[in-house]
This record gives sequence, structure tokens and C-alpha cells, in this order.
Amino acid sequence: MTPLRWGIMATGGIARAFADDLHTADLTVSAVASRSQASAETFARQHGVPRAHGSYRALAEDPEIDIIYVATPHPYHAEHARLALENGKHALVEKPFTLNRPQAEALRDLARERGLLVMEAMWTRHLPHMTRIRELVHGGAIGEVRAISADHTQRLSSDPEHRINDLALGGGALLDLAVYPISLAWDLLGAPSAVTAQARFGETGADTEVATIMRHAQGALSTSLSSSRGAGPNTAHIIGSEGRLDIDRIWYTAASFTVSTPEGRVVERFEPEIIGRGMHLQVRAAERYIQQGELDGDVLTLDDSVGIMGTLDEVRAQIGLRYPGEA
Repeated sequence: MTPLRWGIMATGGIARAFADDLHTADLTVSAVASRSQASAETFARQHGVPRAHGSYRALAEDPEIDIIYVATPHPYHAEHARLALENGKHALVEKPFTLNRPQAEALRDLARERGLLVMEAMWTRHLPHMTRIRELVHGGAIGEVRAISADHTQRLSSDPEHRINDLALGGGALLDLAVYPISLAWDLLGAPSAVTAQARFGETGADTEVATIMRHAQGALSTSLSSSRGAGPNTAHIIGSEGRLDIDRIWYTAASFTVSTPEGRVVERFEPEIIGRGMHLQVRAAERYIQQGELDGDVLTLDDSVGIMGTLDEVRAQIGLRYPGEA
């Protein structure tokens, strides 16, 4: 397959990690864009990118770009992915997919109308341990799944000016951190039929801790705890009627896991083999879909990304969280 020509929209930390992983995997990054030409040129020089654009529109209009990785702050995901699609570019959109479900639905509909791929960059789903876990769970290796629990807890900055604490940038534990365990529950158990949530808030009004309990098909339960002010174990556990699967720290990266019987006997130990962080695996998946004319993912469908945004909306409704500018 002919490699696609990637453009990177924004120059923050996640964009740098993305560029590094693509280079490690010999994938093609052709251009980068920032709101300032100087920032784009610095990024291009540091990461070996041939062209630098001083505006996001210039990248979207670049005729030598096939697909754009949208790595701008949360509230701009929908706008910037739309800019890519309207200029005939496919888009890989950093999580959370959008700020809310209506934005996600509009983006999905536009991509389908234009015959282009738009895909949420939930890179965890493409990692080797998650591929094997889906095989085991859906193959009945631990029997009927009764419950899933996972935390995503980090001690991040308490500076009110930091992005994680800025509601105008979609800051807070929910969209930055809780999206991972909530997406995990969707991945293995499907859409929840009921959601319960509680949260704690910081001085800026952003959520610093959020906990969820969700009910899924056949009565299975999932629980999550996310925090931006304290570092926890960052492990995940899948409990079945015939055994359990424990994902080691840090479960949402390229992690190892153990499968055990109810008596505690280990029946499988998985240790990942991977280069870099593994962000390139979602890129290979996106390229495969496009080359094969499949404009939706199989590991994470577009409808599921829309549904996950709906779940996050429900959590926000319960904890009383609204972002500036939302209707």
C-alpha cells in the first residue's frame, strides 16, 4: 500500500509524541501547522517535518496532504476536523473526539457525506495487549464478564492557568483522563444502559476527580475513577464468572496482563513487544481503512465514538459540568 502523507495540526506535547512514533515506524509526516509560523518551523526542525504552515487552514488546503492528525485543545476538535474534511482530507482526531455528542454527530455526518475517514485517536485500543484482551474476553476465556474496574489517576498541575484546569479549554479529569476507562468499558461491554457519576471540583470549576458506575448488557457493571490531582495504581481488572484478567500499570499504555482462574492459578501472562509508545498502530489502522475503501474503523467505530461522547455528556449532566460557550 502507498503510504499516506500525514499533516499534524498543532505542536503541543501529544503532537510531539505522535510525530516521534510515526518516525520510529517509518511513516510519512509531510507537514505541520501551528497558529504561528515560528512555532510550526521549530516543530518541523525538531521532528524532521518537510513543511511548516503558520495556520491550520493552510495545512487543510495543502494539496500534498492526505490525512490530518488533529491535536488541538478539546473545544476545537470539531472545528478543526471539519476544516480538514471540508478540504478533502481524512482526519484522525485526538480524544475526546469532540466536546459533546451533537458535535460528534455533525462530524460523523459530514465525513459520511464527503466519503472521508474521520476517526477518534483512542490509541489504547490498537495496542497489542488490548487486541489480545478482546480475543480472550470475546472467546470466553474468563467466562461471562461480570464487572470491569479501571482508574486513570495522575498528579498533574494545580496551576489555575494550566490547560488541565481551564474550563475554556475543556479542562478537567473527565475529558482528559476518564475518557480512557469509559472507552474501555464500551470496548468490552458495549454501550451502558445506565450511568451514575460523582465528582469533585477545583478552584477553577474544573473537575479534579470523577467516578462512574455503569450498567451494561446482561447486567455487567463497570466502574472508573479518574483524578488530575493524585496518582493511583492506574491498573484495570476484568472479572468473569470463570476467571479474571488483571492489566498491569499503566493499563492504557502498552501494558502487560495476567489471566487467572478463580482460585488464582495463572493461565496466561502477556508481555507486549512494541516500538515507541505505540501511537503509530492507530495510524497504520487508519491507513489500512482508507486504502481498502473502508471509511470507518473496526476497532473503534464512528458510531461508538459518538456514543461515548453521549456517555460523557450524561456524566457531565449528573455532576453539573458545563463548558463555556455550550448551548
